[in-house]
Amino acid sequence: MKEINYKDMKFNPFNLFGDEWMLVTAGNEQKCNTMTVSWGHLGCLWGHNDPTAVVYLRQSRYTKEFVDREGYFTLCVMDKSFKKQMAYLGSASGRDEDKISKAGLTPVYADNTVWFEQAKLVLVCKKVFQSELQESGFLCQDTLDQHYAQGDFHTMYVGKIEKILARDDEYLG
Repeated sequence: MKEINYKDMKFNPFNLFGDEWMLVTAGNEQKCNTMTVSWGHLGCLWGHNDPTAVVYLRQSRYTKEFVDREGYFTLCVMDKSFKKQMAYLGSASGRDEDKISKAGLTPVYADNTVWFEQAKLVLVCKKVFQSELQESGFLCQDTLDQHYAQGDFHTMYVGKIEKILARDDEYLG
């Protein structure tokens, strides 16, 4: 992995979340957890166009406990050959088993957080904001009905991207 500058990157952020999916991971060498995310945003916010990542986690997800507790989280993009593992990591709970080992991933502990050796792109994010989505904020009833019929609202996390690691030049312009 080599560190790259966000200003040198070339990619479609909609593809990273929507098509490729990502793993959101938090924790430390004693205990960590990960899950697949397909909802999120990449952009600039607050300050001098600092790059940020936004992800959404439901209360019921075990990974949320780690993201809540830790000051950092990572977003890992995996090669398409990991689609089966990504689907598993999004449906199995780390409360019940060591799903990271079962998926064949190797954790790397660095930069105050954890990411995976097999990732092709890693965004190391310092958590700078979190807030629960609330029913009163929804302007479209269809969205509320479709995604939150049970009232299980996501928590939104904004992370300042402090480091970007890439396996190869796929994301460089």
